[in-house]
Amino acid sequence: MSDQKAAANEAERDYSKTLFLPKTDFPMRAGLPKKEPEIIARWEKMDLYKRQREEASGREKYVLHDGPPYANGNIHIGTGLNKILKDVIVRSRQMMGFDANYVPGWDCHGLPIEWKVEENLRAKGQSKDSVDKVELRRMCRNFAAHWVGVQSEEFQRLGVIGDFKDPYLTMSFDAEAVIAEELLKFAASGQLYRGSKPVMWSVVEKTALAEAEVEYHDYESDTIWVKFPVLGDGPLAGAFVVIWTTTPWTMPGNRAVAYSPRISYGLYEVTQAPEENWAKVGDRLVLADVLAADVFKNARVEAYERRGDVDPASIARCAHPFREAGLGGYQFDVPMMAGEHVTEDTGTGFVHTAPGHGREDFDVWMEKASELRREGIDTTIPYTVDENGAFTPDAPGFEGVRVIDDKGKKGDANKVVIEALVKAGRLLARGRLKHQYPHSWRSKKPVIFRNTPQWFVYMDEPIEGSDTLRARALEAIEATRFYPAAGKNRLRGMIEHRPDWVLSRQRAWGVPIAVFVNKETGALLRNDEVDARIVSVFREEGADAWFKDSAKARFLEGLVEDVEAWEKVDDILDVWFDSGSTHAFVLRKRADLKWPADVYLEGSDQHRGWFHSSLLESCGTNGRAPYDAVVTHGFVMAEDGRKMSKSLGNQVTPQQVIEQSGADILRLWVASSDYSEDLRIGPEILKTNADSYRKLRNTIRWMLGSLAHFRPEDRVEPADMPELERLILSELVRLEKTVTSAFEVFDFKRAFFAIFNFMTIDLSSEYFDIRKDALYCDPMSSLRRRAALTVIDRLFDALVKWLAPLLPFTAEEAWMARFGENACVHLELFPQIPAQWRNEALEERWERIWTVRRVVMGALEVERRDKRIGSSLEAAPIVHIADEELLAILKEIDLAEIAITSGAVLELGEGPAEAFRLADIPGVAVVPAKAEGRKCARSWKITPEVGADPEYPDITPRDAAAMREWEKAQAA
Repeated sequence: MSDQKAAANEAERDYSKTLFLPKTDFPMRAGLPKKEPEIIARWEKMDLYKRQREEASGREKYVLHDGPPYANGNIHIGTGLNKILKDVIVRSRQMMGFDANYVPGWDCHGLPIEWKVEENLRAKGQSKDSVDKVELRRMCRNFAAHWVGVQSEEFQRLGVIGDFKDPYLTMSFDAEAVIAEELLKFAASGQLYRGSKPVMWSVVEKTALAEAEVEYHDYESDTIWVKFPVLGDGPLAGAFVVIWTTTPWTMPGNRAVAYSPRISYGLYEVTQAPEENWAKVGDRLVLADVLAADVFKNARVEAYERRGDVDPASIARCAHPFREAGLGGYQFDVPMMAGEHVTEDTGTGFVHTAPGHGREDFDVWMEKASELRREGIDTTIPYTVDENGAFTPDAPGFEGVRVIDDKGKKGDANKVVIEALVKAGRLLARGRLKHQYPHSWRSKKPVIFRNTPQWFVYMDEPIEGSDTLRARALEAIEATRFYPAAGKNRLRGMIEHRPDWVLSRQRAWGVPIAVFVNKETGALLRNDEVDARIVSVFREEGADAWFKDSAKARFLEGLVEDVEAWEKVDDILDVWFDSGSTHAFVLRKRADLKWPADVYLEGSDQHRGWFHSSLLESCGTNGRAPYDAVVTHGFVMAEDGRKMSKSLGNQVTPQQVIEQSGADILRLWVASSDYSEDLRIGPEILKTNADSYRKLRNTIRWMLGSLAHFRPEDRVEPADMPELERLILSELVRLEKTVTSAFEVFDFKRAFFAIFNFMTIDLSSEYFDIRKDALYCDPMSSLRRRAALTVIDRLFDALVKWLAPLLPFTAEEAWMARFGENACVHLELFPQIPAQWRNEALEERWERIWTVRRVVMGALEVERRDKRIGSSLEAAPIVHIADEELLAILKEIDLAEIAITSGAVLELGEGPAEAFRLADIPGVAVVPAKAEGRKCARSWKITPEVGADPEYPDITPRDAAAMREWEKAQAA
């Protein structure tokens, strides 16, 4: 060919058309808010949930049992976190080869829903008392059904896959029947009883509350120091035992004073005080020695003297402070009793004991009850405060005065009690204290402890002559796996110290405590036929049947001799019993599930909630926990660490994130967070996640584009591959172990970052960057190019499948882009990477090569920064290696290829002083140098080889060979 003709051909050629550049319709911009609903519609059309069940038929079941959210409003960010975590577990287990069926559920009974319905009634000028109970329950049912529908759509928009066509609802007739049946099992085994105990009571909501329904907030309480006159003769005659309390209103309920044998007490006499003071000169007071000074300071006592030691056990009884107040009803003696709960941290060393208003007060009173009765003390616990927070006739002189009003504000009880103490001459001092006080988590109003008749389950009574519920629960905890492990101690501590389980609520919307009580004896009716009738009717008509007219006769007639001898209990069950029973009517009743569940997952507050109630309910009826593992997540905070609130304007809702960025961005936030602790979210955090998503998406896009040129017949066996490809396959084996083990122990952050770092660093920044030249420019027949495409094929398969549980929309979009519209990654299994691909010696060898590459890349970056070169292909650095063994390794590879330069020279030695070095990589020095030769018009490498092929004078021989193959293919 003449030089003139060659020059003409050279001018005519457009080499860009001959390169195997990436080609894909997978867009760089995700457009998730628009794309995700399209994918959801596709899943619905293909009935992905049903297809998954069909694919998994015959596999071992893996069951995550859904903790039911309340059906009373839109989901919030914490609910979104919860459902995404559950979906990740279910999807990953499905792809790990299990039949992982997810059945969503809703908690439909209880105060949260009834409260909302009452608010709606009040807005219409109605009260709940004006509505028939069955009608009110119908309104609650409709309200819950509406929100089940709303939340179902919201959960599916998050990408959650499950049986949303047939979820479980605690208000379904079958569920209500089973809940009642579970309660009746407790009654039949003697675990259920009606007792009188102080319970946390919400005056605003008119119901008892469980521990799980209470939260603590700052509250300012009145504090008082009160003098109890010592009764009897002896050296303490005329002296006073002093108590301190933050609940003055409980004084009418006082029945004892508690002390500690471990505390040192003394008799103190006031020697100097202001004339108008409540503490008078000559007053003799019994106090804990370490607290005496503080008491006298609060009582404004100017001087006092200690008169001697006092053993509180020598004080048999005191008089009630109101005995001489002219109120009547307080003539009883107040016994002294030792109590483990008494400390000398604050107060006086003595504890005012009102067994109707405090758990510890009740416990010590009941512990001493038999002894007190022998001494002639009436141990009846008074009902001093009613359901409205008002004093009853059991609080003589104060009847009708409110402790808390209907709006949750302080009544006048403290004021009138303090005034009565002043009038009786029994008040020593008063003050105010800000402290944490229990509030209802719904009304946000303070609660009170009040003695009421309630239904309980024993924690420490033998179950049918066997072990106790507490013992069973503690044993079950030991048999359960906890993630994180700290959850075990938290739940154990709660079970160890919890009182008997209060089951009853004084509301309308829920499953009734469907039992009958003998009006004379108080004994529970135990009749299997009655129980069977109750369960049967509930299954047909729902629990509403219990509240209809003539219900008692309907359930008892023909089965008991005297229907009128029995009282129908109309209290309803605590909703925690409802949700705690879900294992019985979901796991045991559905053939597509199993009992017990493999795992329960909820927020860390559920150690006192659903984990707790499910454990007790199942241990009471089955002897073991309904789960094998418990996973807990933290709460979601604003990105500055503060609690989210409307007033601060820092709320983030899942709906906002989905509308602006897409559900996969929210899921990426979940996947990349340590959910075992409290999580943070906000605009900057979401922006960081969006940036990470773009990196992942671009990597996927590049793989898809490169695989457009992959032909299965060109596949290369690993043994025939270049060393770099074998290295990547070896690292893929290692990655598989990391990812699958992380999924197995619910460590999604570890799984995600293993995938993310591999894709964005090991692949995008290293392997893919290195292999772009071979993939774009090598001949089609090139072993190197075919091997690279083979590896990318395996990488795509593995990485997209591993990402599928975390980013289901993006993974599905990528899978369809590769395999067509009928393909679905969520019907696939995780890849089985051949273990024999692992080559640790090769990985160690390349670890050393990568360190040298780091130094070279650092040197090139300086050259680019100082504008001595543009592209790295303009360079041909001289690399000095001090280690002969490392030098030998480098000579076995093409360092220029690895460094993406046009050439590289290796030399033994430390290198000149001015050479580029990295402090953490000794013995490697780089002297920058420019590549010599001409620039290849096709691959842009600079080399003397350009023009060696006379037919292609402007490109390298490698590119010339590629051109010949390309032209031959075009002509075919």
